[in-house]
Amino acid sequence: MRNYILIFITLFSFNFLYAQDFQGKAYYMSKTSFDLGEWGAKMSTEQKNQMKARMKNMLEKTFILTFNKVESTFKEEERLAAPGQGRSWGSWGSGAGPRYKNVKDRISLEEVEFFGKKFLVSDDMNEIKWEMTSEQKKIGDYTCFKAIAKKKAPFDWSKAFAPPRPRGDRAKDSTNKKREAKMIEVPKTIDIVAWYTPQIPVSHGPGEFGGLPGLILELTTDNVVLLCSKIVMNPEKKDEILKPSKGEQVTRNEYDEIVKLKTEEMKSMYQSRGKRSGRKF
Repeated sequence: MRNYILIFITLFSFNFLYAQDFQGKAYYMSKTSFDLGEWGAKMSTEQKNQMKARMKNMLEKTFILTFNKVESTFKEEERLAAPGQGRSWGSWGSGAGPRYKNVKDRISLEEVEFFGKKFLVSDDMNEIKWEMTSEQKKIGDYTCFKAIAKKKAPFDWSKAFAPPRPRGDRAKDSTNKKREAKMIEVPKTIDIVAWYTPQIPVSHGPGEFGGLPGLILELTTDNVVLLCSKIVMNPEKKDEILKPSKGEQVTRNEYDEIVKLKTEEMKSMYQSRGKRSGRKF
């Protein structure tokens, strides 16, 4: 029965999809959960609330996916930072820009700036193997179906620096080292859950995700949830979807290696400074 419903909805939706100069815009709200770990255990409720308020711009964002039948761009909506907020933790050293995808030519490129150097990072669009399920739900006016997948966990360079240990604990045995190793451990794979709607029969979605028989309206991956809050079909003012060309083009694996090397370099630099100042890390 589910297959018949899917076919009916898809055929019903083809009318607007194949209209000339078809374009759509989907707005997504993202929420990222953040574990303060051992720091959080030592904080008061007031301190935790202050920390969350300062990190609000990093943990809650709005993104715009502009798409046609074949191409799409996904980027963060520009907004002014609150006075005194400054740069968020997640922007130190690295900044992810727009992502371009072409589902026909199987191209996925993300603009990234890392310590002043620009990269065009390419992802393998065949990496994610979706498993379709029979579950469905409504998101707004759209009937959505659930798909699940697993994906290699991305390297997070910010987790490579473990928080400093309290002074009283620095002289303890290897227990601290084991604790630090656990803190920076990254899972090999992460679970992906997507809800897509055949009512908008394009293979697009937020970030690097897509390849389903309908637009992804909700996506959960690791500690991030992306939920589509608004869709505009065939807006009066259409945006040009351009393939990016600036920056050194590297694969995702090559970029991860560059980040790892730079991270180790900086870690060694800070450790050397600590030794010269007599501080132990």
